[in-house]
Amino acid sequence: MKKHILTLAITLISFSHSFGQDEEYTEAMKGQLKQMASIESDANAQSVKNGFLRIAQANRTEWLPMYYAALVQTEAGLRFDVDKDVYFEEAKQYLSILKKAGASNSEITTLEGYIQMGIVAVDPDSRGASMSGQVMELFGKAIGQDRTNPRAVYLMALMEDGMAKFFGQGSEKACGMAKMSVELFEKESSKIDESSILPSWGKKNAGAFYAKCGQQ
Repeated sequence: MKKHILTLAITLISFSHSFGQDEEYTEAMKGQLKQMASIESDANAQSVKNGFLRIAQANRTEWLPMYYAALVQTEAGLRFDVDKDVYFEEAKQYLSILKKAGASNSEITTLEGYIQMGIVAVDPDSRGASMSGQVMELFGKAIGQDRTNPRAVYLMALMEDGMAKFFGQGSEKACGMAKMSVELFEKESSKIDESSILPSWGKKNAGAFYAKCGQQ
């Protein structure tokens, strides 16, 4: 895997901030995203991740394949019984390749914060105090890059909720942000076509989190 990452780091020279129009590329991405939506095991996750990496190698001016490879590895680390720190570190390396190649946007920053949030969750007692601020900073930066990004707002709401519980405070701020994220997800859904390969994950979880707010 390290050799694979190094190869990508050498060959991915620059990334376009526009989205690929090549039909073959788009169809390959759609196929991988469909598989990504049905991941049920770590073995599935690794297969899908590797598929995105192959697309990244074949389409070196696109940031989305590497982004999704990092996302798949992050969520595999959160969901499955694996060496979580190793998975999150691998996801960070994929984002590092993107950033070194010049890719920068709200989605990438949001995912960076998501990875860091996962790292904190591995051992919150020893990592929370020193790392939570960095996670909040990343989500704040992502929101600043695009205030309509529902994923950035939703994940910030989760962090706010965790911080509030740690300090014995109310969840009003977190729930307010959760409501905002749900509204942003709805707006996003009305604008993004079902065939789009743009990031659209998080809507279901945001809705579930906001529903819990109404029960408190």
